[in-house]
Parts: sequence; C-alpha cells; structure tokens
Amino acid sequence: MAGVPIAPARFDPVARVFAPDAIGTKVHLRGWLQRSRSSGGILFLMVRDRTGLVQATAKKDVIGEERFAGAEHVQIEGSLRLAGTVAEDRRAPGGREVRIEEIEVIDPGLPFPIFQDQTEEFLLDKRHLAIRSVDHVATFRVKAELLRSLRQFLEAEEVLEVTPPIITGNPAEGGSEAFVFDYFGRQGYLSQSAQLYLEALLFPHERVYAVTPSFRAEKSRTTRHITEFTHLEVELAWCDLDGLMEFTERMLVSSLHEVATRRPRELEALGRPPAELLALNAPFPRLRYSEAIERLQKVGFPVSWGSDLGTAEERALTLEERSPIFLTHFPRELKAFYMLRSSPDERTVEAADLLAPEGYGEIVGESARETKVELLVERLRAIGADPAEYDWYLDTRRHGSIPHAGLGLGVERILRWVLRREHIRETTPFPRTPSRHTP
Repeated sequence: MAGVPIAPARFDPVARVFAPDAIGTKVHLRGWLQRSRSSGGILFLMVRDRTGLVQATAKKDVIGEERFAGAEHVQIEGSLRLAGTVAEDRRAPGGREVRIEEIEVIDPGLPFPIFQDQTEEFLLDKRHLAIRSVDHVATFRVKAELLRSLRQFLEAEEVLEVTPPIITGNPAEGGSEAFVFDYFGRQGYLSQSAQLYLEALLFPHERVYAVTPSFRAEKSRTTRHITEFTHLEVELAWCDLDGLMEFTERMLVSSLHEVATRRPRELEALGRPPAELLALNAPFPRLRYSEAIERLQKVGFPVSWGSDLGTAEERALTLEERSPIFLTHFPRELKAFYMLRSSPDERTVEAADLLAPEGYGEIVGESARETKVELLVERLRAIGADPAEYDWYLDTRRHGSIPHAGLGLGVERILRWVLRREHIRETTPFPRTPSRHTP
C-alpha cells in the first residue's frame, strides 16, 4: 500500500539513479532534504546522500494526502526515506528523477539556521551545521583524497607510518609558541611537531612518517595561520637537502595528480581545474635566501640579510609563479636549533621552505639535521633552552648517528592553495584560532 513505512533489505545510494541501466528500475533511497517546492498536487524534493543529489517528485494522489502533507513540511536538512521509479527528465539536475511511490519522514527537522548572506562569525558559531554545505562537503572529500594519496606515495617509497606522542615534556620549536599545561604537577606541552620523536624512530626503521595534529600558540591573525593543524612529517636516513627536495617534489606531484584524477568534480566546483594540477611537474625552481633578498629589495621591500620573510614577502616572490618554488639556505639564526649548518658558509643552514605559487606562501618546511652534539647544545643555549631537557634527543646522536633529513607539511596550507580558499580555516572542519576554540 502506498505510503507505508519503507523497510527494504537494502537501500540504494543516490548515485544508483544515474547508472546507465537505472531508468525504469525501482530504487530505495534515504537521505536529507536539500530544498523543496510544491506545485499543486506535486512535490519536488532535492534529496542528498554521501554519493550525490537527486530530484524526487511526489504526487498527492499516489502517496496519499497524509504522507504528502508530512513531506511538504520537511525542513531543509530534514531526513527521509523514499522508494520510486527512475525516469528521464531533462529539466531535472542530471537529467533524471525518482518518481516517488512510497515515502517516510524520519525527522522533519526545525527550520535550518544556515542561509545566504550571513556573517562569517555566525557561520563559525554554527560550524557544526555549516559543514553540511556543498562547498565544505567537496573540500573535505578533496582533503581525504590528499591524505590518502600522500600515504599511498609514502607506502610505495617504503616509509613506515609511526605514532609519536602529542603530549611532550619539551617544546620542539621553542617555548614561546607552545601550549603549556600542568601535567600532574610538571610542565607539559602540546606537540608543535613530531620531528624529535620521528628522529628517534628513524634509527631502527630508516624511513618514517607520521600524520598528527600539531599546535602552535601563535597569535598571528593571518589567512594562513590556525593554532591546530594537520601535520605530515617525514624523516629519511642517509639523506641530504638535495635528496630531500627531490623526494618532496615527487611526493607532491604524485599526490596532487592523484587528487586531480580521483576528485575532478569537487576540484572544478571549488575553482581549481584538475588540468592545472595534472600539469604540475618536477623539478620545482630553487631560489636561495640571498637571491630572494636581492629580488625583494629591487621591488621596494625594506629587507636585508637576516630579515625574516613573512606573508607579504612570500606573496611577492610567488604571486606570478605557476609552480611551487624552493626557498633555500636561510641564515642560521632564523631557523630551528636542529638544522645542519651549511658548508662552507656556516652562516646558513641546509634548509628549504617550499612556497606555493599564486601568493599562497609556505606549505612545507624541511632541512638536513645536525648530527654533532656540541653544535646542538650550542644552538639550544643560544635560543635560551636548557640542553638537559633535550638530553634524550641528544642521545640519538651519541649512539650511531647518521646523516638524515626531514620535512613537515601543512595539510591545510596545501589544501588552501589547491582549492584557492581565501582563509585557511575553510580547509578544516572545526578551525582553532586565537579567538575561537568552539564548537
């Protein structure tokens, strides 16, 4: 009987409606209402699930007045089940619709509070609902594909995934940007980087990586900073800076080609033609820090040797680029204590930042690692750290140290560039900033 509760052995995904052989077949769907309208005795419902969006039409004389009235009052994002026959209709999105024979309202929902022209602050307050939007759905599917493809590349390269801690007893990048908390009467930190632990794990495994949340207590209010981000970090034994840059290029090109191949629809919807990612190839251009300073001076930036390069400077260096570029060999004082001094110019370190094109700035930081205990101790003291707190880390150099190098990749920063998002907070479901830690 029309309008009875639907209890099939299985439900079909919405994508089934658009299969070549679907016309004339009966499907059982369940999902959420994206929008609806009624015209006389016909109700037009746009229903979505994880696989797509389909138009479904219900006639009052087919499903009955009671069921029709119930369906007519379902709010946006209300949930329902339906069964009907797939038919061609050129006016419908995708050229097909489902002509409903049975329908059941699961939850009609309250009026949905998210609509056009609301303030960014309101949308952040309602982030738990705003993430249902078409743009956010596409964004996080691309993000999942990016993570999958990065892992696929690393597995093929025989790099072992490991699980370093998030709670630490000393900051990896310096105390001023670390979140500090009481750990049973002792000072603890939220991890800024898994690097020090990855270096310890490198010795038994040679090639290791981790995907972890990292935390930075930076009060930077820029379009590329958040206080919690997804950090992919890699450490490679027997590797120098040149080898590491070559590895980074191959990883990024391989992963972004995979994303372009597997998520073209989402990329197009978000403003990045897949062909642009497929055109990305190695090698990426290299630019030494000293050359960058000269280039910036010529266009009027008040910089000199030793100046830190921020958002504006990185934007100027990359705005006209169509490929990422490596910025290399920074002054030692600008970089972390564990970076290897260059030879013969010991003023610099064997480090590189990979800058995204189109002005999006740094997306990867990497370096060869210092192996001499005395130089590590010297640098720790220079930054005001107590070498005794890092004695466990120094032990890794006392017992069979080898040349090695590693990188840290900001997943949200890469995604911001790939998807041409204005702000990095659009690349993570629940962004954390200096002014926001809810919802």
